[in-house]
Amino acid sequence: MSYLASTDPEVANLLQQELERQQSGLELIPSENIVSEAVLEALGSIGTNKYSEGYPCKRYYGGNAIIDKIESLAITRAKQLFGCDHVNIQPYSGSPANQAVYFALLNPGEKVLGMSLPFGGHLTHGWKVNFSAKYYVSVQYPTGKDGYLDYDDIARIAKEEQPKMIICGATAYPRVIDFQKFREIADSIGAYLVADIAHIAGLVASGVHPSPIPFADVVTTTLHKTLRGPRGAMIMCKAELAEKIDKAVFPGLQGGPHNHVTAAAATTFLEAMQPSFKEYAAQIVKNAQSLALELLAHDFTLVTGGTDNHLLLIDLTNKGIPGKVGEAVLDEVGLTVNKNMVPFDPRSAFDPSGIRLGTPSMTTRGLKEEEMKIVGQVIARAIAHHDNDEVKKECRQHILDLCKRFPIYTTLSYNK
Repeated sequence: MSYLASTDPEVANLLQQELERQQSGLELIPSENIVSEAVLEALGSIGTNKYSEGYPCKRYYGGNAIIDKIESLAITRAKQLFGCDHVNIQPYSGSPANQAVYFALLNPGEKVLGMSLPFGGHLTHGWKVNFSAKYYVSVQYPTGKDGYLDYDDIARIAKEEQPKMIICGATAYPRVIDFQKFREIADSIGAYLVADIAHIAGLVASGVHPSPIPFADVVTTTLHKTLRGPRGAMIMCKAELAEKIDKAVFPGLQGGPHNHVTAAAATTFLEAMQPSFKEYAAQIVKNAQSLALELLAHDFTLVTGGTDNHLLLIDLTNKGIPGKVGEAVLDEVGLTVNKNMVPFDPRSAFDPSGIRLGTPSMTTRGLKEEEMKIVGQVIARAIAHHDNDEVKKECRQHILDLCKRFPIYTTLSYNK
């Protein structure tokens, strides 16, 4: 019997239930993925036992000689993978990473321009309930009526508002982001440019999406999502900002780094440097576009009409149900998505018009274009018959069949 099962069978049983849920359903939330067994092993490692405040060779605790090597290895690999000057691998997650950038580059009360949350931005890009709007003056840019970023309009807002920092990047934007245009806008008013690539980091690392590294002063990203690593984050920046960024992370905002996450990050970067990862990232986009075509064939309304990356944003208004109902129906059949606002949504964030879905996790399992057609057909049938239990039962079986064909973690168990 495992140590966990013998020590705490209640937690072991709950983890086993979650394992079985993941094994028997498909995750379509675009910010979720499935890490390798190697990353899982590193994440559950003895790195968690060590306190390591400070940076390699500059620690406030003894006994960090090996941890220094682990963190230095992760940094070296990240710099090689993304081609950047400087990396801080210590942020605990994406939001703390963005907070550290604010702390490094701005004084409280200075102005930041970011993408509006209802149009696809992130809470930390200046949304009103977040620290980024409470401690800084936040100005937001929307998309155009067509769902695309309107760079001329963003330039107009920047010229009028004169922010000290501009943030680009999104959590629900299905098209390529033109980082060069953002650089031109930032330069026109003398602002810092920060790119948050949490969603597209794996696509950027593999060359499937253009990189912001040549254009942005600072780049932040989580390690999970398309990068397929542990739940952590990192900050990449130009050499001249390295000291400011490092001091903002520690001692500015954080204490000791999570060394088990750093170890898992190093393994993630090694995996992402393999030729197979480039094929994987390209397949993510192929799958998203295949799924988009199938959904369009079933009269779904896709924001911008399709996708260039890993995600789709669907307006369910013409289907006669809100996003909350769509999410619940698809969950019943074994497809996990999330309700989401669409541009110019007349409904609230708690009960929006749309759903957001993506292909990273399915692609990790090995599903390809033909399977995307099946998934699209199941989505269409389940939504069309959302109040028919018999149809939903049939849809559930189709998803179970796919999961059996493309299994995950076949040797993992928490209660044995």
